[in-house]
Amino acid sequence: MQMLGIRGATTADSNTPIAILDATEELLRELVAINELVEADVGALFFSVTDDLNAEFPAKAARIRLGWESTALMDCTEIPVPGAPESVIRVLMLINTNKSKDDLHYVYLKGAQALRNPS
Repeated sequence: MQMLGIRGATTADSNTPIAILDATEELLRELVAINELVEADVGALFFSVTDDLNAEFPAKAARIRLGWESTALMDCTEIPVPGAPESVIRVLMLINTNKSKDDLHYVYLKGAQALRNPS
């Protein structure tokens, strides 16, 4: 078994606790489903948000909405790069797995899809 990272990102509809929690929950549920994960597979989650999102911690969605109270969670803000998309929530999920890197699926939802296909 090895530890690998899975990336994902989404955007919040507004800078409110509900919008941040809803967006984060949707992202996490999609990452879990597409990669066939359970909490026991997850070593840690690192969340980052753009500096315009400060109404809530994304990690709270994992803890409260998914019930992941035994998983290490951390939040931070992104580097404010000029011209970068706003209202973005990113996650790096470290998992214990027997899968190869090629078998893992990253998830980019809503406005964060542009992060995978920059123009």
